[in-house]
Amino acid sequence: METESVKPARRTYSREYKIEAVKLTTQGGLTVAQAARDLGLNDNTLHKWRKQFQADSEHAFPGKRIVGCAGRTLSCGRSGTS
Repeated sequence: METESVKPARRTYSREYKIEAVKLTTQGGLTVAQAARDLGLNDNTLHKWRKQFQADSEHAFPGKRIVGCAGRTLSCGRSGTS
C-alpha cells in the first residue's frame, strides 16, 4: 500500500521577529541554543539569522520580493507561522 508524503508548510518569519530573536542572543544574555529552544527554532536557523544580521543589519532580512503590475517590485512582508 502506498502512502503519500505531505510536507508541512514552510514557516516564514517577519523581519521584526528575526531581529528580536537575534537580539535575545546578542543583548538578552541567552545562548543561541537557549533562545532557539525557547522560540521553537532550529539552532542552525538562529545562527544563520545572527550571521546575516551581523554582516549587514540595515539590509538583513529583506523579505520576499514579487513583481507587481507594470514591472514594479513590491516587498511582500510576511509574519506569523508560515
